[in-house]
Amino acid sequence: MKTVVRNEQQLQKIRSSPGFIAALDQSGGSTPHALRDYGIKEGAWSNDEEMFALVHQMRTRIITSPAFDGERIIGAILFENTMDRDIEKQPTADYLWNVKRVVPFLKVDKGLAAEKDGVQLMKPIPQLAGLLDKAVSKRIFGTKMRSFIKQANAGGIKQIVSQQFELATQIIAAGLAPIIEPEVDIHCSEKAKAESLLKAEISKGLDQLPAENLVMLKLTLPAQDDFYAEFVKHPRVVRVVALSGGYSRDQANERLRRNHGIVASFSRALVEGLSAQQSDAEFNARFDRSIQSIFEASNT
Repeated sequence: MKTVVRNEQQLQKIRSSPGFIAALDQSGGSTPHALRDYGIKEGAWSNDEEMFALVHQMRTRIITSPAFDGERIIGAILFENTMDRDIEKQPTADYLWNVKRVVPFLKVDKGLAAEKDGVQLMKPIPQLAGLLDKAVSKRIFGTKMRSFIKQANAGGIKQIVSQQFELATQIIAAGLAPIIEPEVDIHCSEKAKAESLLKAEISKGLDQLPAENLVMLKLTLPAQDDFYAEFVKHPRVVRVVALSGGYSRDQANERLRRNHGIVASFSRALVEGLSAQQSDAEFNARFDRSIQSIFEASNT
């Protein structure tokens, strides 16, 4: 089995540099919502091609902003459509690394299956091998895949983690670094119990990995501070990152500060307050404040 050190420089940046990961991977059903939050209403496009063109304009404005820099942002998660497009005449992943020194990741899951046993597994990914080959050819460093835990159901959580690690093994074999993301619903009535069950299953999965295999973990900010501290120090974990999960940026930052060694991988909370109607000066100033607040929370 290959280890995931295709690009040692990128690996070391993700492993040890101060900063956080920007999640720019809303896709499919979440795309119209992301555009609405940015101030573009659904009537602004008439088909998917026009919608994705608008999304890429938004992502290009975010990535090319002077505020978006490799001193504070160590990685960025893209979805496939963004990976396939260019920014300033370079493939997006190349622009991220060559110009911004930001490590590129790719969202590879195809969304969530219907809820069963208190969880939503990932839908099947029948073309995963081809997508991973394309990601390697596009100089992507790693991948991300999301599952969703709604209840503290031991059987369901075991299935979630099993599926995540099974796919992670395939991703590692392709020479990429997988981000395992079993999100826990922040509204789960037994959130702490769900997190305890999840932690136990992830620990088993990590201990069963060959020593040279490396993964990352993207987790909901836990009910108990520093609950995932052992994962931060685990030899097979490159980095533990946190999703905002529906918390506002201020709420997420406050919780993040209390979980030492974990850095942000925020999506909605990162771009909160940005709008297509803002001037570049206003957009960049607001974005800079947002990035700085998340950077400080990630590196307390």
